[in-house]
Amino acid sequence: MVLKYPFVTEKAMMMLDKDSKLQFLVTNEATKVQIKHEIQKAFEQEVTSVRTIMTTHGKKKAIVSFANEKAAEEILSRLGIM
Repeated sequence: MVLKYPFVTEKAMMMLDKDSKLQFLVTNEATKVQIKHEIQKAFEQEVTSVRTIMTTHGKKKAIVSFANEKAAEEILSRLGIM
């Protein structure tokens, strides 16, 4: 399992509202392809792009864009975050 949990901060919520993108903390060894496949399998939504960055705390964060612009909100509501 490469996904750890959704990364929800004020900045992440602004990105959700503006660009319909979600952020997840993932394992440091995870590749973009692995992240894309796991999100598509877990949430049944088509992923259009995955960007990854290392945080200053040494953790890997994935920023995920979806084909359906309402997918990000649906996923967060399914997880009980929104």
